[in-house]
Amino acid sequence: VQLQASGGGLVQAGDSLRLSCAASGGTFRSYNMAWFRQAPGKEREFVAGIGRNGGTTRYLDSVKGRLTISRHNAKNTMYLQMNSLRPEDTAIYYCAADNAITSEAFRRPLYWGQGTQVTVSS
Repeated sequence: VQLQASGGGLVQAGDSLRLSCAASGGTFRSYNMAWFRQAPGKEREFVAGIGRNGGTTRYLDSVKGRLTISRHNAKNTMYLQMNSLRPEDTAIYYCAADNAITSEAFRRPLYWGQGTQVTVSS
């Protein structure tokens, strides 16, 4: 499956952004989907994940209450609504897909998108 992330940009602290991840070439609803991010000089980290039917979601503690992951299976698209952005959210955001069982979801993605840059100024 091919993943295409979009929606990044340069915003000020407190602003909002919505990232999108469009999937093609596979059966979107059969995959768990997730967002990861990588800041300069840091390792890539898990941000948020959503199960195949949207019933299961997980978040990095530092983004809970500010970022919301969702998916629209009929449109083969996943989203990340980002509110109350902080400078520490600055990173390249990658979307990813895996086909693991629910208890193992989001740990070992099979497919990665190309990334979209999010920069939050203070």
